[in-house]
Amino acid sequence: MSANKDCPPPLIILLLALLNGSSSFAVPSDVSGTNHTATLPLRPRGHMYNQLEFSDYYDEFTDPPSQPPPAPSQATNPQPCDYDPCRELQPPCAQLAASSGCLCPGVSGPHVAPEAPYLKRLSMEDAAVVVQWCAPLSFVTHYEVVVGALEPLVFGEDQRSGTVKEVGQGAEVCVVAVNNAGVSKRQRGSCTMYEPPGDSSVALKAGLIGGALGLLLLLSLAFLLWRHRARRKADARITQATDETL
Repeated sequence: MSANKDCPPPLIILLLALLNGSSSFAVPSDVSGTNHTATLPLRPRGHMYNQLEFSDYYDEFTDPPSQPPPAPSQATNPQPCDYDPCRELQPPCAQLAASSGCLCPGVSGPHVAPEAPYLKRLSMEDAAVVVQWCAPLSFVTHYEVVVGALEPLVFGEDQRSGTVKEVGQGAEVCVVAVNNAGVSKRQRGSCTMYEPPGDSSVALKAGLIGGALGLLLLLSLAFLLWRHRARRKADARITQATDETL
């Protein structure tokens, strides 16, 4: 009887065994009704994670903006922002949208090379050439104006014009947009050949003078041909009159 008092009853032993065993099992939770924004790929069993490997997944996601632009009022229709890509010192459209809730056109992000800007005009100012361009719908850190094989001139992201002093006749002038992902491609709309305004006027005058001289020469040839035919007819009449008298 003393041995039976020292040993716990079999039922108590069984309950303790079940309680200890349940701590080693996890009941799977039902996540079928939850929404997941992203799911990381599964790794093989036994794979040891470390901080370096897990940080590789951060490149697949974008951080939410710290200060999202205010949502437009539902009572009024949102209007396009007063944004002109050709205007000098134009604030970014995202800044205008954040302050007024207006709508902006789609812009490629900083991890994509920018599209080519539009070369709007080349004009003379004193002894220099002023280059004017329009911004592309891309994230841009700065612009470069390239003239022939010369070193590019750098201008700020909010600038839409720049002055170039050394531009020869027939030189190619290009404007490119730059960000950390790359440089825009040179296209027909972002490049042009420089022709000084004085040279074009001289060429126009030379063309007019050449045309006038050509017309004068043509009229002279026509007059000589008419005179030659008139003389031949007069000689023929004289010959015929002489033959009749004989």
